[in-house]
Amino acid sequence: MHKVLIANRGEIAVRIIRGCSDAGLDSVAVYADVDADALHVGLATEAYALGGNSPADTYLNVPKLLAIARRAGADAVHPGYGFLSENADFAQGVQDAGLTWIGPSPESIRMLGNKVSAREIAVRVGAPLVPGSNGTVDSAAQIRAFAEEHGFPVAIKAAFGGGGRGMKVVWELDAIEESFDSAVRESVAAFGRGECYVERFLHKPRHVEAQILADGNGNVIVVGTRDCSLQRRNQKLVEEAPAPFLTADQRDLIYTSAKAICREAGYVGAGTVEYLLADDGSLSFLEVNTRLQVEHPITEETSGVDLVLAQLAIAAGDGLPVSEDPVSRGHSFEFRINAEDPGRGFLPSPGTVTTFTVPTGPGIRVDTGIRSGDAVAPQFDSLLAKLIVTGADRPQALRRARRALAEFEIVGLPTVLGFHRAVVDLPSFTGPDRLGVYTSWIETEFAEQLAADSSLIPADPPVSRRTITIELDGRRVALGLPENLFGGLAQGGAAAVVASIPKADPAELRSTMSGTVVKWLVEAGATVVEGEALLVLEAMKMESTVVAHRSGTLVGLLVAEGDAVPVHAIVAGIEA
Repeated sequence: MHKVLIANRGEIAVRIIRGCSDAGLDSVAVYADVDADALHVGLATEAYALGGNSPADTYLNVPKLLAIARRAGADAVHPGYGFLSENADFAQGVQDAGLTWIGPSPESIRMLGNKVSAREIAVRVGAPLVPGSNGTVDSAAQIRAFAEEHGFPVAIKAAFGGGGRGMKVVWELDAIEESFDSAVRESVAAFGRGECYVERFLHKPRHVEAQILADGNGNVIVVGTRDCSLQRRNQKLVEEAPAPFLTADQRDLIYTSAKAICREAGYVGAGTVEYLLADDGSLSFLEVNTRLQVEHPITEETSGVDLVLAQLAIAAGDGLPVSEDPVSRGHSFEFRINAEDPGRGFLPSPGTVTTFTVPTGPGIRVDTGIRSGDAVAPQFDSLLAKLIVTGADRPQALRRARRALAEFEIVGLPTVLGFHRAVVDLPSFTGPDRLGVYTSWIETEFAEQLAADSSLIPADPPVSRRTITIELDGRRVALGLPENLFGGLAQGGAAAVVASIPKADPAELRSTMSGTVVKWLVEAGATVVEGEALLVLEAMKMESTVVAHRSGTLVGLLVAEGDAVPVHAIVAGIEA
C-alpha cells in the first residue's frame, strides 16, 4: 500500500490521515461542498470534491468514491466508521476495482453486519443471547406477534445498522407501527438499507464490549474491554476502558465468546463485539461492529496498541501487532463532545463554532475535525470532538476529567459539555465499587436533574444584534447591542427604547430543533391531546418528534415533507 483514500469526514478522517502519515502512506481526502474548508481536507496529501451536500450524494455515493480513488491513484480505501464502513457491497466494489479494503472481508461484513445472521453465529458458538426474531421482520404485525409471545419491552433494530441509529425500544402495542416505520426511515437514511429485526429488550442493562484484532488465519486477540453505558437515544456519550467492576467469570466469557464469534466468521482487521450486562450479572450478545469504533482511543490508551496502525498493517499483510491479549494499564474515559442541547433532550444543534479551545495537560488527548470558525452542518453527525482522559486508575482519570472538562471551551452553539461536567460528579457514575448507570439512565434517572440544572436550561432565541466600536477611558472597546436598541442610539438616543416583544400566540406550535420535515403524523383538522406526537423532524441523521403543547384542533400546517425549518419556527397552530 502507498496511498489510502479515506471515505469519510470529520474527526475520524483526521485520525486516519494522521495514522497514514505515521505509517509513511499518502492520504486522499474527499469532501462534500459544505466540508470544502474542513480540517481533514487540508491535512490530507490530496483532496477531491464529491459534489453535493446530502449523504446520499457524497459520503454514501459509491460510484463517486471509486472514481476518485482511480483518479487519485489510490491503492487502498479506509471507510472510517458510519457511512459505508459496514456496507459489504462497497467493500466488494473496492476489491473488484483492484484496491485494498482496509477492513474485514465482504463475506464477514455480510455475516456479522447483518444482525440476524450474527445472532445465528453467536448461537453456533454458544455465546449468551436474549430471545429474538428468526430473521428480519417485514411488518409491524410481525413485531406485534413477537411482543405478544415474549412480552415488552422489545427493541426494533436495523439489521445493517449500528451506533443506535435505526433502533427503537417499544413498551406498548400502540407504539409498534410508528416505531417500526421510524426505525426503517432512520436505517435507510444512515445506512442505505431498511431491513430490521426484533429482540427482547433488557431493562436497565450496562453496555460492555470487546475490542478485537484478527488476521484471518484464526489468530484473534482481545485488545481490551470497554463500558459504554452512558447513552442518549441509544447512542453513546461516555465510554471507559477497561470496563469496570466485571467479575473474572464475566470477563472470561466476553473474551472467549468474542474470539469464537470472530473465528467462526473468518474475521480480518479491527472489530468490536458488544454485549448487554443485566443487573443480575447475566451477559447477552448484542452485535458485532465490523469497523473501527468511535471509542477506539480509550483502548489505545490502556493497551498501548495503535488500532489505526494495526488496521493498516493487517490490510498490508503484516499480521497482528501483538500475539497475545494485552494487559490493561491504567484507566481511560472518552467524552463525546456533540453539538446537541442537553436542555432540550439532546436535540441536534447545528451552527457555527465561534470559539474552540481544548484542554491540555497530563493524560489529555483531543481527537477532532473542528476549529474555531467552522460550521457544523445539519445533514451530518453531531460529533465535534472526543475528549480522551487517561489516569493511573479510575479515580485519577476522573479527577483529570473534571479538570479537562472545565478547561474545554466551545462557543457559538449548544454542546453536551455541561452534561459531562455534571456526570463526573455524580455518585452513580463515580462510585468506588459499582457502576450505577445503564443504557437508559439519562432518560429515566437523570432527566429531572437535566430539567432543573440552570446551566443546561436552553436560552431564549437570540435577538438580532449589531456590534459597534466605542472608546471608553481612552481604550477601544467592541460593544454588542440588540438591533432595536442600536437603531435608537443611532438617532441620538431619542428613540433608544427597546420595543416590547409581542406576546406569543398560545396556539402556536413551534419546532423544537432545526431540521428537515420527515412527515406529519396527524392531518389538519384532527383533534389532538397535549403531549401527542404530531410532526417528525430529522437532523444529523436522527429523528425527533414535535409534540402538542396543549389539547385542541390542529390547524394551519405551515410546513410539508422535505421543508427545512429552524428551531422555534411556527409549524402549525392548535386551537383550544
